[in-house]
Amino acid sequence: MAKRDFLSLLDFSFEELDYLIGRAIELRRMNEAGEVYQPFTGKTAVIILEMNSTRTRVAFEAGMNQLGGHAIFLSSNDSQLGRGEPIPDFARVMSEMVDIVMIRTQKQSDIECLAEHASIPVINAMSSFLHPCQLLADIQTFQELKGPIQGKTVGFVGDGYNMCHSYINAARQWGFNLRIACPEGFYPDENILASTNNAQMVETPQEAVDSVDLVVTDVWSSMGHESEEADRREVFQPYQVNEQLMDHASSEAIFMHCLPAHRGEEVSETLLDDPRAVVWREAGNRLHSQKALMEFLLIGKVD
Repeated sequence: MAKRDFLSLLDFSFEELDYLIGRAIELRRMNEAGEVYQPFTGKTAVIILEMNSTRTRVAFEAGMNQLGGHAIFLSSNDSQLGRGEPIPDFARVMSEMVDIVMIRTQKQSDIECLAEHASIPVINAMSSFLHPCQLLADIQTFQELKGPIQGKTVGFVGDGYNMCHSYINAARQWGFNLRIACPEGFYPDENILASTNNAQMVETPQEAVDSVDLVVTDVWSSMGHESEEADRREVFQPYQVNEQLMDHASSEAIFMHCLPAHRGEEVSETLLDDPRAVVWREAGNRLHSQKALMEFLLIGKVD
């Protein structure tokens, strides 16, 4: 089987992404039914997190364990990458020792360099540019609750950063319509935005969520922007997603957030507890979508 990487949603065809979502739904069903499925016996993953993580680390570690494999976690203090080892050298060493690598780091180019020089699959567990693994969980959650997302409309409100970029790529791949509302100066990358006709900028959060099927936001100060938190809070305040904003969406609309959420900032204090919020199921689906992804990269499609 030829080596594949998952650095962006654009690395897979729509048919492959559609398979992954269906497989993630099945793996969730199997897990809830208590079915033991361990095709990864003897396989090892290394998880490199140079930025903090809860859901990503737990999803990959628990996923490897549930599938019968073993995961090794390396922080920037544990890895020689943190001490200046060249990425190509590190990639070749890991390729001799483990079966798959997940990495979270600031630079998308560093992840691409690692994948280029590794002979084993590399997964982008988040960069400052993209967060493709989260979108697998989000699309899985939408499909479980509302059916296929193709042709639906999604409103993204907040920072035009990595989550927004991946939602633009998702709109391109799954064929849904995406409306984006961001403060001036915090727009998404213009090249990603120009890559599809399925995504458009709008002027206000109300316009972004008007009659949509799904509302999404993210924190105002993502990793790497912590020092800007106070300034950003003032700029982004009109972009808070709250119950009143959700009322502009379809009566059947749901709300997602990749978490962790800052209650009282990008979301109101109580929105996560609103029945329209599906963030807990969304978070849980990180486990099952990551299992489906690792299975596909290491084994291929399962009939």
